[in-house]
Amino acid sequence: MKHSRFIHCAGMIAFAAATCAHAQVTGYPSRPVRFIVPYPPGGTTDIVARGIASKLGEHWGQQFVIDNRGGASTMIGADLAAKSPPDGYTLLLATQTTISINPQVFKQVPYDVVRDFAPITPLVYFPYVIAAHPSFQAKSVADLIALAKAKPGSIAYGTPGTASTNHVAGALLETMAGIKLLHIPFKGAGPALTATLGGEVPLVITGIATVLPHAKTGRTRILAFCAEKRHPSWPDIPSTGETGLKGYDGGTWFSALTRAGTPPAIVGALNKEIIAGLATPDLKERFTAIGFDIRTSTPDEFARFIKEDMARVAKVIKSSGIKAE
Repeated sequence: MKHSRFIHCAGMIAFAAATCAHAQVTGYPSRPVRFIVPYPPGGTTDIVARGIASKLGEHWGQQFVIDNRGGASTMIGADLAAKSPPDGYTLLLATQTTISINPQVFKQVPYDVVRDFAPITPLVYFPYVIAAHPSFQAKSVADLIALAKAKPGSIAYGTPGTASTNHVAGALLETMAGIKLLHIPFKGAGPALTATLGGEVPLVITGIATVLPHAKTGRTRILAFCAEKRHPSWPDIPSTGETGLKGYDGGTWFSALTRAGTPPAIVGALNKEIIAGLATPDLKERFTAIGFDIRTSTPDEFARFIKEDMARVAKVIKSSGIKAE
């Protein structure tokens, strides 16, 4: 009798918990949701966030309001999200800079990635390309590696800044290829590309969308995508993997997080609808056209990925001696 009562009580508790979780989801969102983008308006992060926000708004009939809070290497926006209530009404578009780089290069970071955030899902991956001025001697990544080994530390490459994801991609290239390059930081991707177009710096590591128009006119030459395989949207461009750099993956990723402690049912609902939005033909086509690979996962899988990426990036930063300016 006692055993049957225990089973009955346990069943009632489970049913009540499930009902409560369902109620949390069906009542969500009952007011506008803030989607913090820790970058200024108009950039690629803004494009991704606004695309997803529109799909979530269409599905739930509620506003998902973009809140651009750029500055301090994404830490201003991330700090706001870390201090928000754990109710799912504040989302954060977090990049690899926010998650994996900042805690390694800054002495004081106002948030703790694992403690303060609940992972929802990765969104897109942005593979970089290595592009060169037309006069540069190397015509491929294999040529570049051979030239760099012959002239250690003399070949310069530009990036949007010290400790940027582009810089980390360059440092990883040096480590894996056993070469030494000269890093030249600029204040943004635009100035870095301009320097290469003008012949001031022979190489730049940047996104395909910014460099492709200039490659078509012959003002620059794309040596390779920083990836294992060729990109399906640009099959004529070689990959670093096919030139012998197996396992090299240079790029960055964007993701969606919310405050730690947010009910799992709400996190799960956001995960489901974000993934559904990214799968719609219009959003998929728009993101693919500017060089994004859509990559999503469950919250648990994403949490594991975050820990792995943080460890991988920490190793690269430590070995290369990257420090924030």
